[in-house]
Amino acid sequence: MSVKVLEKPEAEVSAAEFQSLEEKIYRTIELLKTAREGKANAERDVKRVREQLEEREEENEQLRSQLVGLRKEREDVRTRVEKMLKQIDALTSAESEG
Repeated sequence: MSVKVLEKPEAEVSAAEFQSLEEKIYRTIELLKTAREGKANAERDVKRVREQLEEREEENEQLRSQLVGLRKEREDVRTRVEKMLKQIDALTSAESEG
């Protein structure tokens, strides 16, 4: 078995290069924090919009149900009015004949 000796790297990193690299890392960390905050905000917004959509869908369903009921009621009233008009016509025609 041979043991390799660790040699000193040929290209030493200068203090200025190390500081530049350190600054880049800190900027990257800040960008990551900002991105995470943006993601959290977007997720909160999506959740809120989904909740609003569900509320609107429920409201829409209630309005549809109400509309069906009103249409049925309108038809019932129409039928009753037509029946009364026929009775009035029958009475007026009987009076005019008599």
